[in-house]
Amino acid sequence: MRRLWLIFAQTVTICVAVLFVVKTLKPEWLAQLPGGNTSLSEVATVLEAVPRAEAHRPASYADAAKRAIPAVVHIFTSQEVAGARHPFINDPIFRHFFGDRFGEQSQRRSGLGSGVVVSPEGYILTNFHVIEGADEIEVAHNDGRKYKARVVGSDPESDLAVLRIPADHKLPVIAFGSSDNLRVGDVVLAIGNPFGVGQTVTSGIVSALGRSHLGINTFENFIQTDAAINPGNSGGALVDANGHLVGINTAIYSQSGGSMGIGFAIPVSLAKSVMEQIVRTGSVTRGWVGIEVQEITPELAESFKLSGTDGALIAGVMRGSPADKSGIKPGDVLVQVTGKPVKDAQAVLELIAALQPGSKARFGLKREGRDVAVDVTIGKRPRPPKE
Repeated sequence: MRRLWLIFAQTVTICVAVLFVVKTLKPEWLAQLPGGNTSLSEVATVLEAVPRAEAHRPASYADAAKRAIPAVVHIFTSQEVAGARHPFINDPIFRHFFGDRFGEQSQRRSGLGSGVVVSPEGYILTNFHVIEGADEIEVAHNDGRKYKARVVGSDPESDLAVLRIPADHKLPVIAFGSSDNLRVGDVVLAIGNPFGVGQTVTSGIVSALGRSHLGINTFENFIQTDAAINPGNSGGALVDANGHLVGINTAIYSQSGGSMGIGFAIPVSLAKSVMEQIVRTGSVTRGWVGIEVQEITPELAESFKLSGTDGALIAGVMRGSPADKSGIKPGDVLVQVTGKPVKDAQAVLELIAALQPGSKARFGLKREGRDVAVDVTIGKRPRPPKE
């Protein structure tokens, strides 16, 4: 066996040596062989071209960004603030020489944010906190066009507002997606004007859905994402991998003022509903019955002899309210609204708000261990007072 191996090795060595000598001294002999007119450099070129031709382009969301970017605008606001006082106004010597000229001074405060063009008629969705208190609003497109905008209406409880600009030119409009079909892990892009540096696109995934109890808005059902959202992104677009609008960027969780990978967006389903009401009537109408509710803790559940913590404890009833007139009492546990189960206090707020004022709704209660059903005539939710 060892002898056969030595013979094989010697044969291969001799063949390689012969090929080297022929290639060096008589290369024209190799050219006469089939395919011999192909140089080694040409072979290398072909071998390099094959994997390049078969290689796929790297994953990119450039097409989605290209569809959405033209419809995302920058919003610049200004507000006149009166009452600024000179730091030395209480100094008697200062007042002797300068009088009260520097007593009350007015100044302008500016702000910035983003918005999304949602209609060729010039309607723009943004956050209420972006335009709150502003007496001048300017909208700038990414192509440099600028417009003076007016407020059509706002809804502080969902932190949404609708602006309108002149539709004298063809306005780019974003396509609506479906926030109801979003899944945790879906890719999303956040588009806006962070810190006023100019239009920016960041990418991430949907980190969670249905976030509430955050204390940001009265009505909360946020999409949570790790796509970077920074100051100035508020009111901008959260789009899916097709460039369709799925949310309005609203808030971030941050201890430094910058993105920490936890951002929140209002689902487009809620934003669209609020927008349609504002465009149609100028405001948002929600149901109200005049009750104050609180969460049911395990201790309260044991005290009220409940099987679990689902439901909401009615802690107070406003005198003369629809709930008072229907016989609802403090200490009742609300478990159903129009047949829909009540999970917690936040769910009560949303279920009642969705009811039409003037309509009747059946409330399912637990009172002293008994099941009780009452019919309530829904009232109109008062607008929250301005701070």
